[in-house]
Amino acid sequence: MARADRPAVTHPTTDGPPSTEAARRAVEAVWRIESARIVGALARYTGDFGLAEDVAQEALAEALVSWSRDGAPASPVGWLLATARRRAIDSFRRRSARDERYAQLAGRLAEGEAAAGAAAPAERSDDLPWDPDRVDDDVLALMFVACHPVLSPEARVALTLRVVGGLSSEEIARAFLVPVPTVQARITRAKKTIAAAGVPFELPPPEERRERLGAVLSVLYVIFTEGSTATSGDRLLRTDLAYEAIRLARMLAALLPREPEVHGLLALFELTAARFPARTGPDGEPVLLEDQDRRRWDRSAIRRGRAALDRGRAALDRATAAGRGLGPYGLQAAIAACHASAPSVAETDWERIVLLYEALGRVAPSPVVELNRAVAVAMASGPQQALDLVDDLAATGRLAGSHLLPTVRGELLTRLGRTAEARAELELAARLCRNARERSVLLRKAAALA
Repeated sequence: MARADRPAVTHPTTDGPPSTEAARRAVEAVWRIESARIVGALARYTGDFGLAEDVAQEALAEALVSWSRDGAPASPVGWLLATARRRAIDSFRRRSARDERYAQLAGRLAEGEAAAGAAAPAERSDDLPWDPDRVDDDVLALMFVACHPVLSPEARVALTLRVVGGLSSEEIARAFLVPVPTVQARITRAKKTIAAAGVPFELPPPEERRERLGAVLSVLYVIFTEGSTATSGDRLLRTDLAYEAIRLARMLAALLPREPEVHGLLALFELTAARFPARTGPDGEPVLLEDQDRRRWDRSAIRRGRAALDRGRAALDRATAAGRGLGPYGLQAAIAACHASAPSVAETDWERIVLLYEALGRVAPSPVVELNRAVAVAMASGPQQALDLVDDLAATGRLAGSHLLPTVRGELLTRLGRTAEARAELELAARLCRNARERSVLLRKAAALA
């Protein structure tokens, strides 16, 4: 785990005055590494999640001005914490109804101001800006609060990226192709909702933690999925977003090492991201799985993914005695591992993938799982059997409006030689697809069948 003294941010080495650019880089470096711990520590000190995030952002703005003028301090994290604490105290002063709470907070600050850098240490020189025994709990509590079920899914994603990932509103808006004011409004509403619901900044009790862990995992899954295949825009991959989800998943796995699904989610991310280098060509166009140069797959990521899957299985072995089975993320990771270990599409163990999708359909049923199972059936048993499954799925109407179903149906009809029908399906898929890169591939395939 990162410690408070980790950022190696020092005064500029040039003889001239500190620069705004150097200050910006210093602030960004500290914030990206330590933002979760900073906000978590402030939330614990103030007992107010929204206030903690607000004063942390105010401290960042003040740092840009101060560090541009004076250079970065010897303890950047301590400086940010001390500044944010003072802002919090100012806020409490303005709230006369909370005088008692302000006095309590001021007492905490007086006790910790030497560690925070607000005053010279009286006796010890090795104090940290927070209690090192509480850092893990602070970050974990931050994740559970940001992903609280009282929030909408969109608000959970935005708040997690903001307060746990340390991304700016501009970065989140750019990743999801929504206006910056929309992101800001989601974050503001989320903080107000948490305050109105009286959500405490604390870890839920163990009996509730596993139940609420699903919300945390689903948020990370949404973030990674959008990064690995963007729903809209002119890029297939948004790797910065995907790698941020991986970073958060690694953090969560370190905090909850006995939870199988946490390791399963991390394994899924690593194994999927391993294919990123081969998924697009030089011009950004998508490269289909059968056409990918597997020598470009990231072998280090594959090893990390397999190791995470092994840790998940070990945790599962411990949990099985309590009646728990393999979850949806572990199953998806096992499917990704089948692809990662295969030298080619033809040599992939499609029969095993079909079985894994069947298990996934029982654990986490969804039309997308059924569609993916049909693709695996096509590779294992032929296109006709798969087309029957897809037609049954189409009859339910559960994927109406999605480009995924006509894409798969068009591919199956192509393999069966029914070119006119295949072309119509691929053209329909192109009309429904919001990602420009995917749409261009679908149109090319349809044109080739003319």
